[in-house]
Amino acid sequence: MIASEIETSEDLVRDLLREQHPDLAELPIREVAGGWGNQMWRLGDELAVRMQRMDKGPDPQLKERRWLPVLAPRLPLPIPTPVRSGAPSERFPKIWTVMTWVDGTPLDHGSITRGDHAADTLAAFLEALHEEAPAEAPDASDRGGHPKECTAGFENFLTAVDLGRFAEYDIRAVWDDAVAAGEWEGPRVWVHGDLHPANVVVADGTLAGVVDFGAVFAGDPAWDLAAAWLLLPAGGAARFFERYAQADEAAVRRARGLAAMKSLFLMLMGQNGDRGLPGGKPNWGPAGRSALDRVLKGL
Repeated sequence: MIASEIETSEDLVRDLLREQHPDLAELPIREVAGGWGNQMWRLGDELAVRMQRMDKGPDPQLKERRWLPVLAPRLPLPIPTPVRSGAPSERFPKIWTVMTWVDGTPLDHGSITRGDHAADTLAAFLEALHEEAPAEAPDASDRGGHPKECTAGFENFLTAVDLGRFAEYDIRAVWDDAVAAGEWEGPRVWVHGDLHPANVVVADGTLAGVVDFGAVFAGDPAWDLAAAWLLLPAGGAARFFERYAQADEAAVRRARGLAAMKSLFLMLMGQNGDRGLPGGKPNWGPAGRSALDRVLKGL
């Protein structure tokens, strides 16, 4: 059995803790629904065990272990931070990490009702995150480039998704405008890299935390600015860009195109879920369609 086929369970998590972190082993353990690259298990009230699952290698968790303790103190929203490291073993031949738990409901299972507050909160969070990164900060792997470098991915999503009421011409127009936009000319800044509704949590109608930094890299902030359309309700993008002072016109154009591509990805994942295909996320489909509608309407 290869590691990606191993089923995690409460018993397995507890056994691993007993072997490597026995002082945590008797805390209550319960499965957290969802997850993609990793499966999460709640550990007591304040912790979670992050078990490598679909990720092909340890790099995403290793990046989180290395850099989240550096980033967390200066961010205005809570993010998970590692407190213990789990090593591969005979029982589970992948790495795993005990992280702090971020309270809230994932946005793909919740909603934002305080749109202005959420836009202001997202702008403040990204302004704090998007500071110049040190030379040793990781580069992007499968994302992070200018939209013109991502056209193959865009085309794959566009042709695979059931567009329904959306016109292919309108989507292509947004993407072509992003491809034509200028390059990022600023310094390499910290970028979350994977902001979408499953990777933020909400409480009291607004953003309450950001999770899953496995894609974190240093580069073009437009990859995060796309969240203005992916996360915020109608009208939120305009409010966001009024508050986020670092974005020029080219960055907004790149971000809007990337938001279109990410919306198509969410729709495809939801489509897979509707068809019962592996990796499907039924809740992502409606989130992607709502986001694409906002993208096509602009700011």
